[in-house]
Amino acid sequence: MEQESRQFRGGVEIRGVTYRGFHGTSLDGRAIILNCGESGCYDIVLDQINIASSLPTKPAYCSCVNAHGTVTSTFGAKGDGETDDSQAFLRAWQSICGAQGKSTLVIPPNYVFLLFPFTLKGPCQASSIQIQIRGKLVAPVKKAWVSYTSTWISMTNINGLTIDGSGGLIDGKGSSWWPCESCQRPSVINFNACNGLTVNYLNIINSPRAHICVNDCVGAKFSRISIRSPANSPNTDGFDVSASKNIWIRDSIIASGDDCVAISGGCSYVNVTGIACGPGHGISIGSLGKSNDNSVEQVHVQNCNFTDTTNGARIKTFAGGSGYAKGITFEKITLIRARNPIIIDQFYTDDYSKSGVEVSGITYRGFQGTCVYDKAITLNCGPQGCFDIALDQIDIVSALPGKAVSCSCNNAHGKATSTSPNCPCLLA
Repeated sequence: MEQESRQFRGGVEIRGVTYRGFHGTSLDGRAIILNCGESGCYDIVLDQINIASSLPTKPAYCSCVNAHGTVTSTFGAKGDGETDDSQAFLRAWQSICGAQGKSTLVIPPNYVFLLFPFTLKGPCQASSIQIQIRGKLVAPVKKAWVSYTSTWISMTNINGLTIDGSGGLIDGKGSSWWPCESCQRPSVINFNACNGLTVNYLNIINSPRAHICVNDCVGAKFSRISIRSPANSPNTDGFDVSASKNIWIRDSIIASGDDCVAISGGCSYVNVTGIACGPGHGISIGSLGKSNDNSVEQVHVQNCNFTDTTNGARIKTFAGGSGYAKGITFEKITLIRARNPIIIDQFYTDDYSKSGVEVSGITYRGFQGTCVYDKAITLNCGPQGCFDIALDQIDIVSALPGKAVSCSCNNAHGKATSTSPNCPCLLA
């Protein structure tokens, strides 16, 4: 009897079951029931499912227990680029978020999903969730937005989330927003309080504002990201990172109308490696000194290229603000016609009388290439000064043959070794 009881609890093994092309209505809203035993069901595939409730006031839903598998374009999504599929996406999210074990949501190729602003919320019962973006996600144009929200796609409080964008595309339809620079414009994706996040091969174009925002996250990794917006698109940062720790951004291509990567207050242990930046405003620390949390420390930027950017490695702070930027390294940087290759600007508001954010322990090492302006290095520090600035193995020349470049300092303390142009203005 004991042996029979153990077999019963384990249950019959169910694996490799596919449900495809279901259309119609459910009498009481129970559209999909996957009630598996303790041993679980595996490799369950739901593909092209469109089941609605026959009761107008009761939505159809999916219920899962110990079910492992893949959900593909279900819950009524049309994928024709004209129908609003955002509610279908939310229903699919509720299904995979509520499932136990590992869950996967596949956005299939050869479909265009028009999505109005929506939020994917956790925490989830699923131990881990993967979203595979194989098709195209498009935002509505500006005139179609019913009301303003700060983000088009928001993901919040989801731990262990993996997003793979191989073959997919996310289009923010920013061109309908850019002419109105005074308008409040939304970002494309915001990750808020998503710990253990992994995002690979994401392809985003034409954001109305910032493309990817990372806020209050710990242990997020971004790799092989492609971001493309025109140089004249206003405030279209590639990455905006704030209040986050242990963040990796690597091996990505970013072309935008603002910072390729902006690292703002509350950030520590941020690694940015292998970024091809341009056009854009370079990679920036800040701006700092305007909000409540103005501390940034332990940032490492390496093996990056700046091509036709308005800045290269920049630290920007507001005069009169508080906080600090320290323990920051930029190294192994290639410059191609960058306008301000190395710049510390502590007068972002042009108030030269006030002290501000403390800047110290900043290293620039291994810069090679060309700049457009005559100032290759600008260290414009506030009255309180910047300290422990290190310039090492710098070789920056003018992009214009025969034209000299220079270094400019204001209240900057540090040391320059093997640096061209020479920086005699750097104080001990």
